Amino acid sequence: MGRRVLTITSLIASAAFALAGCSRGAPAGEVKSLKVVYQKTDSFTALDAMFQSAKQEFEAAHQGVTVELQPIQANDDDYGTKLALSLRSPATAPDVFYEDTFKVRSDVDAGYLLNLDSYLKDWKDWDAFDEGAKAAGLGDDGGTYAVPVGTDTRAIWYNKKVLAAAGVRLPWQPRTWQDILDTARKIKASDPSEVPFNLYAGKATGEGTVMQSFYELLYGTGSELYDADAKKWVVGSAGFTDSLAFLKTLYDEKLSVSPSEALDANVWKKVFGEWLPQGKMGATVEGSYAPTFWQEGGSYEWPAYGEDMGVAPFPTQKGQAPGGVSMSGGWTLAVGSSTKAPDLAFDFLSEALNQKNSLAFNIASSQIAVRSDVASDPGYQAANPFVKDVSKLVSITHYRPATSDYPRISAAIQEATEAVITGSQSPEQAAAGYDAAVKGLVGDHKTVRK
Repeated sequence: MGRRVLTITSLIASAAFALAGCSRGAPAGEVKSLKVVYQKTDSFTALDAMFQSAKQEFEAAHQGVTVELQPIQANDDDYGTKLALSLRSPATAPDVFYEDTFKVRSDVDAGYLLNLDSYLKDWKDWDAFDEGAKAAGLGDDGGTYAVPVGTDTRAIWYNKKVLAAAGVRLPWQPRTWQDILDTARKIKASDPSEVPFNLYAGKATGEGTVMQSFYELLYGTGSELYDADAKKWVVGSAGFTDSLAFLKTLYDEKLSVSPSEALDANVWKKVFGEWLPQGKMGATVEGSYAPTFWQEGGSYEWPAYGEDMGVAPFPTQKGQAPGGVSMSGGWTLAVGSSTKAPDLAFDFLSEALNQKNSLAFNIASSQIAVRSDVASDPGYQAANPFVKDVSKLVSITHYRPATSDYPRISAAIQEATEAVITGSQSPEQAAAGYDAAVKGLVGDHKTVRK
């Protein structure tokens, strides 16, 4: 971990000793422990730093209570799988855990999450959270079951040197899908060894395939994945087929990574750690968190990233309003419904997401803040050169459908993209296969053709 992140961590940890003098403590003879489960990878350590700090602060204020931090070393999809397994039994379920926003409603339906309404009404910090972000923790019953940690947006991240060498005018802002193809073809003609434009595809990259690729295309056509008013999944969409056709063109013309590279779950490591820093890739669609990999203390430190990289909104298909597309996701903290100490579990959650810890986490992980007092902090605003650019994309962003059906629908989309880039199906065939899969998953009565 670099000096910058260490400084942040040291600052938020130092408060633990000041809190010790006002400890509430556990009832005499009633020693408790809390189990906290979260994700940690070689390139994602900011969450671990936040929980380490919260553990010190919490234990100092709750004498006799031990917090057992249990990080899971895994990528997003594997983490979700391992967490799901632990939630199935009260014996293994954590008291507090890190939860992807798109899993909230399905886990509420499964009975895994504790309703937090009674705690939130007395938590003064709750007023500082953005109203839109709060919606990420809602269940179908309107209750709140999770608290947002941060959010994100998606954009095109491009290497200025690669584009300039290909004769592309800077700053680059494609207005249509055709502009992307024209630029990618220029880069390929300039240097065939480079990857012109990366869009993830296939099942290996999981949610990265839909959030950093397919949805930018789909929502840019004017089509949608889910009709929220009718509460039905959209099938037979021309935009769905057009989106698959764009991916086919990109991969068929070798303007993106090869299909074998796309089907490697670790392809993102090459994007962040090799191809962009080494000038071997023109552009990729990625999250607002991208700088966390390149900044001091990141997994792939790249001191010149602020000068060498540029960012642009992903365009709509034909340049129609609003002119750009983004996707937002994010993660939350939740309390397990089987916890034996719900009060203590919420106390820990609120400690972890106080202003100080949230600020440190959002800076270290290049997240878009969901607390107003974090978003306005000078340290946050100066965290990296692209904070303002990626934050502006909130105005044109979209969110995944917050339904319990969504995870299975996402998997069906990933399968469709894989079929197209590998050549096993045409865009029309893959789109028809997706429609059939959706009807099989949710029933024909929960679909609408449009």
